[in-house]
Amino acid sequence: MRRPLAVLLVAPVLALAAAPARGDEYVVDDVHSSMSFQISHLGISWVHGRFNKFSGTFTLDKASPEKSHFEMTIPVDSIDTNQKMRDDHLRNADFFDVQKYPSIIFKSTSVKPVKEGLEVTGDFTMHGVTKPITFTLKGGKETEFPPGKQRVGYSTELVLKRSDFGVGVDPKFKPPSIGDEVYIAIGFEGVKK
Repeated sequence: MRRPLAVLLVAPVLALAAAPARGDEYVVDDVHSSMSFQISHLGISWVHGRFNKFSGTFTLDKASPEKSHFEMTIPVDSIDTNQKMRDDHLRNADFFDVQKYPSIIFKSTSVKPVKEGLEVTGDFTMHGVTKPITFTLKGGKETEFPPGKQRVGYSTELVLKRSDFGVGVDPKFKPPSIGDEVYIAIGFEGVKK
């Protein structure tokens, strides 16, 4: 049975209208982003560090923020506490064991709008252990720089326990020698694809 011409012409248009809208896709600009941390030493001072390399992509759906998605990958060997001997120690099996676990990975599983920005929940994998974490991305301000490049920026602060991920669990590295809680600060810009 042959279909009427009108049906054949209208069906593709209806199919496109019914398809879910995709959000805007962004790539993290690592030149204008940072990922730093601090951890207590002997309970009397703080050691500060950062990861010099990371990459990420995210999708923002302004009409339906819950359809947004974030992913980030951090090569652990890029850790930098401004002290080579300590950094080499952090890379070995006592702590991150970068030969076995070269990357820290985050993939969001849910996003919802909140007053200050977006509440993001996702799977955080470090040292071979995956656990859910939730944090608030503050910001979302957009700008154009350089001309023709659309950008959006966010920042967040969170606290993780290294013991939850099996990092530095040897008794000699337990508090107060080295704090268990790691304070993390992240600021990133995304460039629209």
